[in-house]
Amino acid sequence: MPVIQIVGYKNSGKTTLIGKLLEIFNAMNLRVAVIKHDIHGFEADRESTDTFRHRRAGAVATAITSPWRTAIIEERETVLSGLINHFEAYDLTIVEGFKQEDYPKIVLIRSREDLPLLEELTEIRAAVFRQDAGNCLDNNGTGGVLAGSDLPCYHIDDVEELAKLIIVSVLSLNH
Repeated sequence: MPVIQIVGYKNSGKTTLIGKLLEIFNAMNLRVAVIKHDIHGFEADRESTDTFRHRRAGAVATAITSPWRTAIIEERETVLSGLINHFEAYDLTIVEGFKQEDYPKIVLIRSREDLPLLEELTEIRAAVFRQDAGNCLDNNGTGGVLAGSDLPCYHIDDVEELAKLIIVSVLSLNH
C-alpha cells in the first residue's frame, strides 16, 4: 500500500507542502488520501448538527453520509495502520505527522536546530529545508545530498522534484 509521511516540527510547512503535492498528483489523475495527526485534539463536528447532538447524548461513534461525502467520528484514537487500511483503495496515502511510525518519510527542516530530527526517525527518504539549505543544494540551487550522508535533500519550493521522488520511491514499489 503506497504511503508517504510528511513530518517535521510545528510550522515547518507540512500542510502547505501537502497541498502543493496534491495539486501535482491530482493533475496526474492520482486518487490521494490524506491522514493528519493532531496531538492537541480537534472538533470536526459543529454544535448545530444532528451528529453533534447524537455524540452529546452519548453515542461513542457517529457517521453521516450523502451521495457526495462520508464522515465517521469516533470518541477514540485510531492507530495509523487502521486508518491506512481504510484508504487502501486509493493510489497514495499521505500522512501528516505520526513521526515515530515506520513508513517512508519526507522530513521538513525549518532551521539547523531541527537537524537532530534526522537522527531520531526511521525510513527517511528525503530532507526538505525551508532555509539554511546550503549544505545540501548543488550548484544550480536545486536538490542534492545532505552533507556527510547519502540522504537526498531539497528546498521546500522543489515540489515537482519531491513529487517525482514519491512516485519513484513509494508508488513504483507498490504497483
